[in-house]
Amino acid sequence: MKILIATDAWHPQVNGVVRTLNMMADSAKAMGVDVTFLTPQSFKTISLPSYADIQLALPWPWTIAEMIEQAAPDYIHIATEGPIGILVRRYCRKNNVPFTTSFHTRFPEYISARFPIPESWIWAVLRYFHGASDAVMAATPALADELRGRGFNNVVLWSRGVDARLFHPQDVDLGFKRPVFLSVGRVAVEKNLEAFLDLELPGTKVIVGDGPARAELERKYPGAIFLGTMQGEQLAQVYASADVFVFPSKTDTFGLVLLEALASGVPVAAYPVSGPLDVIGDAPVGVLNHDLQSACLAALHVSRDACREFALGQSWDACARVFVENVTRERPPQIKRRWRQRLVRRLRLARGQSVTAA
Repeated sequence: MKILIATDAWHPQVNGVVRTLNMMADSAKAMGVDVTFLTPQSFKTISLPSYADIQLALPWPWTIAEMIEQAAPDYIHIATEGPIGILVRRYCRKNNVPFTTSFHTRFPEYISARFPIPESWIWAVLRYFHGASDAVMAATPALADELRGRGFNNVVLWSRGVDARLFHPQDVDLGFKRPVFLSVGRVAVEKNLEAFLDLELPGTKVIVGDGPARAELERKYPGAIFLGTMQGEQLAQVYASADVFVFPSKTDTFGLVLLEALASGVPVAAYPVSGPLDVIGDAPVGVLNHDLQSACLAALHVSRDACREFALGQSWDACARVFVENVTRERPPQIKRRWRQRLVRRLRLARGQSVTAA
């Protein structure tokens, strides 16, 4: 089975969407599923306004069509609502090709935080974009319910996993004054990092990640440690060195970093909002409180062993299995057959072969 995923979020970006897609694809291989990607790496790009680290692809419709037909996938999934996602959706609609989508980012809040655009307008665009999808995948039950309440159809669940082999408890001391309160993620306005950095806490506040707000926050909070972007074992050691993981965001749809921290044996302090509520719930692995300072201090007393045990129940294999099930939901076989026949005819024409057998 071949699944093509169209995504505007890709390397060198370091975020939950990119990690989720990569880890899910690796796990899907063991299921006999070949996952390929259509990404900005195949096109010219420009910097996203207000966020130079994110590159927007500039694809042509006919190039997108050629790449899809060359890949000849059995199923198409559109992961993002950017230029690539829009043109792949256009191709699928024009050629009567079924597809699925996923909802990763709260664009209404993200865009409204930067530009004077009403959130209701953006939600209307998103409803239109996802409206033709066979299945709209949401990471948590709360997000799924919210999307249904906003008029989205065919919403299904697709949770996340964690690499418990990479992220695990370690005896690491990076030399920071303890206790260490850590936050990992994009350093941008929608992450609400100032709510964390404004807190009066003992020890050291550490920020891992990069983004458009980093320079201003470093200037405003000289007492905090900004380590920049980290990956792999280096990131795993920073997680393990922390005493509490602080997640101040109120707009994330999931928060993959929450599972990475818990797998490292680090309890979570966060607001009781969608994301932390869905990941943690009432499990004794963190403290969710509208008073973030109280949550941080109380989390110091949470069992690190309980955090690790909780995270071990979240696997990328389960994530991949649910994704494949969602993508391959029952569809009218004549539609898939017509699509496959069309792809074969076009490929044979491109190679100068006869199309009578198609």
